[in-house]
Amino acid sequence: MTTAIRRWSIDRLVPVLAGTMVLLSLALMLAFSPWWLLLTAFVAANLLLYGFAGWCPVTLLLQRLGVPRTGCPATERNQ
Repeated sequence: MTTAIRRWSIDRLVPVLAGTMVLLSLALMLAFSPWWLLLTAFVAANLLLYGFAGWCPVTLLLQRLGVPRTGCPATERNQ
């Protein structure tokens, strides 16, 4: 029995990066200014765009960096 090594994919990285940015903006808001909540709103808008359209600016960047769209190829999913 072989196990496929799970690679970081765009589908996994987008929510991880979004959550990191939300926590960062909340910390910056508490430390400096409530205006940092605009970063949270921007992240939320990008998550909505990603949910409805399937892409956001981060996905374009990750694709150019060579990150795969899904964690494993279609041939490995059925094994």
